Amino acid sequence: MALVALTDDLRRQLDGGGSGLLILLDLSAAFDMVDHDLLDHRLADVGIQGIARNWLCSFISGWGQRVALGREMSSRHSLVCGVPQGAILSPMLFNIFMHPLAQIIRSFGLGCHQYADDTQLYLLMDGHTDSPPDILTRCLEAVAGWFRGSQLKLNPSKTEVLWLGRDGMGMRDQLPSLAGAQLVPLPSVKSLGVILDASLSMEAQVTATAKATFFHLRRIKQLVPYLSRPDLATVIHATVISRLDYCNSLYAGLPLKLSQKLQRVQNAAARLLTGSLPWEHIHPVLFKLHWLPVEYRVRFKVLLLTFKGLHGLGPSYLRDRLSWYAPRRASRSINNNTLVVPGPEEVRLASTRARAFSTLAPAWWNALPHETRALQDLISFRRACKTELFRLAFGLEPI
Repeated sequence: MALVALTDDLRRQLDGGGSGLLILLDLSAAFDMVDHDLLDHRLADVGIQGIARNWLCSFISGWGQRVALGREMSSRHSLVCGVPQGAILSPMLFNIFMHPLAQIIRSFGLGCHQYADDTQLYLLMDGHTDSPPDILTRCLEAVAGWFRGSQLKLNPSKTEVLWLGRDGMGMRDQLPSLAGAQLVPLPSVKSLGVILDASLSMEAQVTATAKATFFHLRRIKQLVPYLSRPDLATVIHATVISRLDYCNSLYAGLPLKLSQKLQRVQNAAARLLTGSLPWEHIHPVLFKLHWLPVEYRVRFKVLLLTFKGLHGLGPSYLRDRLSWYAPRRASRSINNNTLVVPGPEEVRLASTRARAFSTLAPAWWNALPHETRALQDLISFRRACKTELFRLAFGLEPI
């Protein structure tokens, strides 16, 4: 969801002739550096008091560590910082600890999305610019100061920068420094496991995904004689299909040559699972497995995100990109649960309309049957949406 919102903002900015700067902050040993006293204060700042606060403080306090070398054991050393990695509560506690950072970044007019210890800040600039504005320098100084005050260690050597717009590499020597290190724009960056380039083409991400999934398929092929059909299906879903589905909402509107790369992976996985021959048509195989083709899996994910945004099951930054259609004059369409699709005056480029969430999601939502759009329950919507997309993918008659 964070990446959907980020890429939507960047695509809309580029569509309007502007440019953008994306900075991916990297922290060293982030979960191990959370100061317990500071965390206690931030729990209070977000309204956690009384028994709940005491219980959380007791959870993070009293931890210790030792060093073992052969039969020798060091004395116990009490820990005054860090949240236990692997504990269910730790990501939530870390998010509370990091909460003030987003407020600082947004106070300078920059966008910000956080996911655990990954912080993405981005600056949207109108028109052509030869250098980043001074506000970026002030924002980065404030960010570095906040990390120092919070006793977290920035890793500027691993912080990545992506310039989106014209003359991107001309900014190489004009970006400000962060924690004493000069920021340098790169041709591509990896954000939350997804490779983004300056044109948001997703070509590098698709190529990397196809390469990794075909590697796993070759390894799985060696296990086929030893696995039952259900076990083989589990392995394929865990190592191949899960990679195809990861953040696949970003694949909406891909050029045919890129979408075919991903479809070839799914086809190979389906043939391996069913034992079908290479020259057999793949559609009956996918139909038998009840697998939606890649193109429709992407559409399914976008529609799920749309439903969650509209019904308060997702973050507000997704809901804010969607608007219910309200006709000026009373008509039957007022109860059709349709969304406003931005017109050519708002979105100039066809590529933006085909790929940006704020323009594509309303169009796909409005194309659903009225009965599906009217559903209020997520499970019912998933079932009805998949049934409709399955019908479209395989040319079935409406029920």
